[in-house]
Amino acid sequence: MFLYLLDHKLHIDQSMFVLTNKDKTLYLTETQQAIDPSLLSKEDNSYKVIDGTQLLPSEQHIYVVCNHIPVTQEGMETFEERFQNRARKVEDEPGFVAIRVCRPLNSDTYVIITFWQSEEAFTIWQQSNAYKEAHKKRRTASGIDHQRPEIFPRSSYVNKYHVHHL
Repeated sequence: MFLYLLDHKLHIDQSMFVLTNKDKTLYLTETQQAIDPSLLSKEDNSYKVIDGTQLLPSEQHIYVVCNHIPVTQEGMETFEERFQNRARKVEDEPGFVAIRVCRPLNSDTYVIITFWQSEEAFTIWQQSNAYKEAHKKRRTASGIDHQRPEIFPRSSYVNKYHVHHL
C-alpha cells in the first residue's frame, strides 16, 4: 500500500482527505498501486505503508498527527524493526481511529500518522499511561535515539491537522 501527502489535489479514482492547519493545506490519499510519478510535484511526499491498522476513516471531520522522522540509510532497518515490534498500545486508546507507519520513497524522512476522532482524544492519549509505556525508552541509554552510530541526521518534527474527507 502507498500513501501520498500532496500539495495539490489529484484527479484520481481514490479517496482523498484535505489536511489543514494554520500554515498549510495538504491532500492525503492511500492507494494499492503507486501513482504515476509524472502526476506528482517535487513537493509531494510518497511513502510505502509498512505498518498500519484499521481502514482510513470516512468521518467528515477527524484529527491527524504526522510525526516526521529523518533516518539515515544505514538506520532504516533498525528504525523499521523498532516500529514492527512496537507495543501497539495506541490502538486501544479511546478516540483512536487508525495509524500508518510510512517509509519514504523520495526522501529520508519517515512519517508516522495517527488519526483521531478529535484533538482532545489525541491530547488525552499523550497524557496516558499507554503513551508513557510506548515512549519509556526515549532519551535513555536503551532508546533508539541513543543508537550508535547515530541514525537520526536531523531532529524530528510534528504537524497536526484537522481533516475533511473529499
